[in-house]
Amino acid sequence: MSDQRADMKLAGVQQLLSVMEALRDPVTGCPWDQKQTFESIVPHTIEEAYEVADAIFRNHTQDIKEELGDLLFQVVFYGQLAKENGDYQFDDIAQGMADKLIRRHPHVFGDAIGESSDEDLNAQWDAIKKQEKAARKHVPFDGILSDIPLGMAPLIRANKIQKTCAKVGFDWPSVEPVVEKIQEEIAEVINAHKTTPRNADHVEEEVGDLLFAVVNLSRHLNVNPEIALQQANQKFERRFSGMERLATERQIEFSTLPLLEQERLWQSVKSQEKE
Repeated sequence: MSDQRADMKLAGVQQLLSVMEALRDPVTGCPWDQKQTFESIVPHTIEEAYEVADAIFRNHTQDIKEELGDLLFQVVFYGQLAKENGDYQFDDIAQGMADKLIRRHPHVFGDAIGESSDEDLNAQWDAIKKQEKAARKHVPFDGILSDIPLGMAPLIRANKIQKTCAKVGFDWPSVEPVVEKIQEEIAEVINAHKTTPRNADHVEEEVGDLLFAVVNLSRHLNVNPEIALQQANQKFERRFSGMERLATERQIEFSTLPLLEQERLWQSVKSQEKE
């Protein structure tokens, strides 16, 4: 009976794999799917991941399920492409992930059974990752930042870089010097902006340093910068839409209002939110 239940649970996965194979059929498949490559579908994968996050932030169960399906399809697509190349297939991806999770959780699947602190579990996880990394090393030098993907979203990557460096002690000891660093970076942005002749590349560099420093502050405050910025975006969108609605109710074309009048609408929307 257990094998039968397992087969029933896998029915959806097997059908999805069959659909993917049919889409890529060189004769009867879909022309768009036929011409895709690993590189060409990367933007779609990133977009689908963000759409999953958006559905979660909106707390819409059905949308989350649908977006997770879209994201799963991306993995299935990569698996099909690899299968056609004779490299591996979807089942190898899934098996590899299962093996990795078992290997990295010896306190669950191995001899080290028992409860441990988050600090101990993190140290254990990092130690196992280090062993895995040493086993597959292909270059003469492989630093602690080597495993951080270049294609990761810049805000997430900045946070990841800083967390990784902090693990080996390269970090500010408290929040105060982080704030001072942000103030220093703001001054450097302003100075770069005012420099004559204006060097656009220099301004861009200093703005980047400022953003990196702000990510550092969020990390020291135990705030996820990606989530914080997402919430800030949603708040701004909500308030801006509120301004547009107020202008429409008053039969005013929002774009024709001077900035001072637009600011008054903004304050009205903020007041309504507080009430």
